Amino acid sequence: MKYETKVYEELHDWRNKVLKKSGLFNQLSKKAQTKINGMIPERAHKIITDSIKNMVKATLVGSTITTKKLQPVKAGLSARDELLKEKLTTYRKTAVIEGAGTGAGGIFLGLADFPLLLSIKMKFLFEAAAVYGYDTSEYEERLFLLHIFQLAFSSDEKRKETFYIIENWEEEKGKLADMDWRVFQQEYRDYIDLIKMLQLVPGFGAIIGAYANHNLMDTLGETAMNVYRMRFLTVQPKDY
Repeated sequence: MKYETKVYEELHDWRNKVLKKSGLFNQLSKKAQTKINGMIPERAHKIITDSIKNMVKATLVGSTITTKKLQPVKAGLSARDELLKEKLTTYRKTAVIEGAGTGAGGIFLGLADFPLLLSIKMKFLFEAAAVYGYDTSEYEERLFLLHIFQLAFSSDEKRKETFYIIENWEEEKGKLADMDWRVFQQEYRDYIDLIKMLQLVPGFGAIIGAYANHNLMDTLGETAMNVYRMRFLTVQPKDY
């Protein structure tokens, strides 16, 4: 009970952090990116959307096959939190090595970082779901996982909307047939565009790639752990 009381306090602070308005720099960046997106031809948007949709769906299928199901059985919240932290450390190291390697390779390898990092993030989310006892062979759990991803990498407005859906998942999940893939890819692209463009700069790519991937995995790790903590304390998973 002491641990759960501590977690409730941490969740309260995290909730305030998630719903807090971004700083001026991020707001201006979002406005600039929205303007640029408006200048991109609709056909190009469709190609990018379909590419990311197919990439994510392929990763979802692969991760479903390779992720161990429902681990650890009957464990308490403290044990699950510690296990997820261990897994985050491993995935973060992988992302840092990948970011440094592709960043040092110039523009073409730098561009390859996008699908590779996306795959690492998705695989981590499947591991997170398994740690907290949620079965990703079920469609609704994979949809929930994508909402965690969107919560981690989106603008103020979309983040608040996504947080509401996650916080009220049992009521909201029945209203969702699929992700809005156009919004999903655009929010993610806007979130990482600036730092990933810097990764393509010769001479700095390796350092920026490693640093960016480290921070992006930390953001995803913090989001996933707190979302699953919040859900675990509200609705116990089947294995508990």
